[in-house]
Amino acid sequence: MTRAQQMVDKYIEAEMAVLEGRSVTFGGRTLTMADLNQIREGRSEWERRLAAEIATTKGGRFGYSLATFE
Repeated sequence: MTRAQQMVDKYIEAEMAVLEGRSVTFGGRTLTMADLNQIREGRSEWERRLAAEIATTKGGRFGYSLATFE
């Protein structure tokens, strides 16, 4: 499991805990329902990194491609 996958998993766990009304300590901070948007932003960032890793390991490019029209 890669670091990116581990981080995505942690953010999902934190999001679920906060949605259940619990607080979680993540990265030295205690997060509550008020921090849900920050948790989701962090998860999105790590999901992008994970997608880039997966694309790289499969030999593909991530994001966009170029085309030349003549």
